[in-house]
Amino acid sequence: MKFAPLATILISVFAYAQPRPTPQQNGTNPPAGQAAIFHRAVTMYGAKNYVPALRAFEESADAGNVEAMMYLGLMYSEGQGTAVNFDEAVTWFHKAAAAGDSQGMCNLGSLYYQGRGVPQRFDLAMRWFRNSAASGNNQAMFNVGAMYRDGAGVPVDYAEALTWFTKSADGENDKAMNSLGNLYQKGLGAALDYVEAMKWYRSAANMGNRSAMFNIGVLYENGLGVAPDADEARRWYAKSAEEPEPAPSRP
Repeated sequence: MKFAPLATILISVFAYAQPRPTPQQNGTNPPAGQAAIFHRAVTMYGAKNYVPALRAFEESADAGNVEAMMYLGLMYSEGQGTAVNFDEAVTWFHKAAAAGDSQGMCNLGSLYYQGRGVPQRFDLAMRWFRNSAASGNNQAMFNVGAMYRDGAGVPVDYAEALTWFTKSADGENDKAMNSLGNLYQKGLGAALDYVEAMKWYRSAANMGNRSAMFNIGVLYENGLGVAPDADEARRWYAKSAEEPEPAPSRP
């Protein structure tokens, strides 16, 4: 039995967005109605009333609201209230990144990685991921690790991947935890260690990661680091199958 596939780099909008100081925190008052416009946009978005939400987010973003810029990048990349338009997604994520938002940097890196709205450029993807990671974004840390693991624009380096996955996992990123389990299970970047693999799989599974649940089943089925236990393996396979697909992260 093979273990579950490794996670790939995806747009992870809002998952770990770093808030900017609000006008009130800077000692000034926001323009009248600005906060209300953004709040109304969020409410409409939550109700899946995307067309008016898009217009309200544009008004809020034009007034400098970075979180609204992030919403717009998401909506254009997923075709919510508008046709899918990765050029617009790039524009809004870039504005958020330029304002210092770490998740904007991460999402911009994801578009360069995928070649959506921009030419595929692994070097620029890595640059944006590293900038985001330097701001403490654990999704970006995971993405840097994935690029080293997969040899995307850089030589394959499992030890470097292990380092970045560990940093990301320390920030409670379940995909990084599962990827660490994969590396320890195969002895890549570190000595083969099934006990360590199980530890990371369990941590990820406790956060609802389906792949990790499946991988725990593999270890029990094959007696890797644990006594073989067909019943326990079936239990974990069933948990993996029953766990709902994770929904895209939202604010």
